[in-house]
Amino acid sequence: MNLAEAETEITVQFYDLDPMNVVWHGNYVKFAEEARCSLLDKIGYRYEEMRADGVMYPVAKMDMKFIKPAVFGQKLTVKTILEEIEPSLNIKYIIKDSATGETLFKANTMQICVDVLSGRSLYEAPEKFRKGIECLKDV
Repeated sequence: MNLAEAETEITVQFYDLDPMNVVWHGNYVKFAEEARCSLLDKIGYRYEEMRADGVMYPVAKMDMKFIKPAVFGQKLTVKTILEEIEPSLNIKYIIKDSATGETLFKANTMQICVDVLSGRSLYEAPEKFRKGIECLKDV
């Protein structure tokens, strides 16, 4: 189920490259993080709001599929799809070449809601998070 979606534009920078002149594999995680922040911003439940609610969402699992390397100067579109928020935050990422639409990379993350003070896992999303998603559906 798609609860929310966002698209983030990224231009591959020189410092993203490895010695083979393609994007170093670890930087795809950075691109996904940037896109996840854009999605949370769209929902209105950023890391600052999480902290104020006394929760955090560390990544517990990430599955990645590298399809084709990105190169210097290439413009990328990262689509993030929020699929689930309870019992865990599940997000799908698709990175495409902005000009051609060709898919270069796919990933999924599973993040667990954790109480900051106790370190215990929580299985319900905070009310502000759920309301932010509901507000998007009303637009």
